[in-house]
Amino acid sequence: MGEVHRRPGQDEIILADNMSVLPRFAEATFQLIYVDPPFNTGKTQSRRALETRPDEGGDRTGFNGRRYRTRLLAESSYRDAFDDYLAFLEPRLREARRLLRVTATLYLHIDYREAHYCKLLLDEIFGRECFLNEIIWAYDYGARPRLRWPAKHDTILVYVKDPDRYYFDAEAVDREPYMAPGLVTAEKAAKGKLPTDVWWHTIVPTNGAEKTGYPTQKPEGVVKRMVQASTHEGDWCLDFFAGSGTLGAVAMELNRRFVLVDSNPEAIRVARRRLGVEGSVRHSFEEGGTRGGSQPLSAR
Repeated sequence: MGEVHRRPGQDEIILADNMSVLPRFAEATFQLIYVDPPFNTGKTQSRRALETRPDEGGDRTGFNGRRYRTRLLAESSYRDAFDDYLAFLEPRLREARRLLRVTATLYLHIDYREAHYCKLLLDEIFGRECFLNEIIWAYDYGARPRLRWPAKHDTILVYVKDPDRYYFDAEAVDREPYMAPGLVTAEKAAKGKLPTDVWWHTIVPTNGAEKTGYPTQKPEGVVKRMVQASTHEGDWCLDFFAGSGTLGAVAMELNRRFVLVDSNPEAIRVARRRLGVEGSVRHSFEEGGTRGGSQPLSAR
């Protein structure tokens, strides 16, 4: 891992702080980046507030057609744990943009409580014109509070590197059943329909074959749609909050290449076991007090 601005030659699982790894990869290396980061670090920070000022070339239109430009500022105080979360994410998302190919896509899987703040941050980093979709992953599991509507969804924010050149193939995505098959022809009902931006999909079943026991594991079916739509066979995919390695499992199934990064040794252990990796790490490095290792995968 000592090389600077390198491109991966084989699939890798890397134990390290992602900010010690991401700058080492060459620009425009990956066709898809999927990240499901942890929520709220709990440290005290100041709020990143939104500033709006008149600008003829700005990104927002106001009253009487006036144009305004917005940017995020580190000012005021509000929900300290959340504010540190934005400061934690920003440099990682800037690296993600650098690493995306011109045809590539970022999928940021985020908690509903943070989604609107993260979208402002991504608008600043990518530009509002690069926003493609807000995907809602809806599920029906867990507690049901009686004093509000139960929260049963996650948000996936989708941004592209270039709004005029990104790759997207809706026909490559597995179809889903019609909710009212009697309202369409028998042929259409048998074929199924293309998914919308609301994805109804169960969580990973407790007794399912893909269950790893990792607490934040996401279902392969959700990640599979992203990989099918936004990559070709042989394209490189990156997850730098890899957890149990769901992106790697999907990439292997669909004949894509992948790099997984996580700072949690337990996550790396689970991912290696899940993907059939044996043996010790190939080599390690130490930077800023963080030891890491990269495990190449010799078999696909």
